[in-house]
Amino acid sequence: MKNTVTIKDVAKKAGVSISTVSRVINNSKPVTDEIKKKVLDVIEETGYVPNPLARSLVTKKSQLIGVVVPEVSDSFVNEILNGIEEIARMYNYDILLSNTYSDKNEEMRSINLLRAKQIEGMVMISWDLGKEQVEYIENCGIPTTYISKTARDYDVPTVSVNNEKATYDMTNHLISQGHKKIAFIMTSAGDTRLEKERLDGYKSALAENGIEFNEELVRYGGVDYNSGYESTKDILEKGIVPDAVFVTGDEAAVGAMNAVFDKGYSVPNDISVAGFNDVKIARMYRPKLTTVHQPLYDMGAVAIRMVIKMINGEEIEEKKVELPHRIEERESVIKK
Repeated sequence: MKNTVTIKDVAKKAGVSISTVSRVINNSKPVTDEIKKKVLDVIEETGYVPNPLARSLVTKKSQLIGVVVPEVSDSFVNEILNGIEEIARMYNYDILLSNTYSDKNEEMRSINLLRAKQIEGMVMISWDLGKEQVEYIENCGIPTTYISKTARDYDVPTVSVNNEKATYDMTNHLISQGHKKIAFIMTSAGDTRLEKERLDGYKSALAENGIEFNEELVRYGGVDYNSGYESTKDILEKGIVPDAVFVTGDEAAVGAMNAVFDKGYSVPNDISVAGFNDVKIARMYRPKLTTVHQPLYDMGAVAIRMVIKMINGEEIEEKKVELPHRIEERESVIKK
């Protein structure tokens, strides 16, 4: 037998036509049990693997779902991908992953690359989803679910938590532990619905507890370690010593903790620090980080399930899915 077994080889060895082998493989038209067994026995004997592209032309289904991510190494993305991959496998879909390195041009290139691979649907994970990307995907007719801090600005299927309530709950938790002077470091200064919701949650908790909002305690520190470090360092170098620092990203919160240490203070005895997301570093760093737990695995699982429903023409009960969050209390916050 040839090194590469073809459908023609299988048909010849089984004594049937190529179209009969195709019917057995794709279960597209009925064949007798005897013929089916004969073909399957030859496939097992020869180790024949159907050409996925040829098969998709027959079935009109590639069983491929594209996933576009901003940073494949990011802990937030990793945990979402775990949920996406496991549920996709349960429904016999394979994942095609494209890493954009947070570059807008790469996002568009990734979308087109995945389209060329005949994906049936897509999960789009982006730090800063733009109108151009959304409109292009919609015009292409690709069933897509979005996980992005800016996705809620558009009328598209999204998966998230209630960010205003989550931020309110953490701010309120810090206040309940005796902290009144709470610095708030947000992921960015963008005027998106998510940023507004998080700032509103922070302000609401302060107001309900009779604490005046102080703009000097607010910074826009990005999502990574360095930005959290620099934002906290800036606050402390201005002579402002907060009771607590609440950072809306765990890696940036670790940066904040190290800035506190480097400026001669301790966590949590002098300054408490809280994060947002509950990625692995929150549990690995010392002191362990008190944080808002987002169900990242579940977000990925729900997002891919929504895509599969759309592929199958099923109705989506909710277009804007909000999953429950919780406050994960650990060592980085102390009761004053």
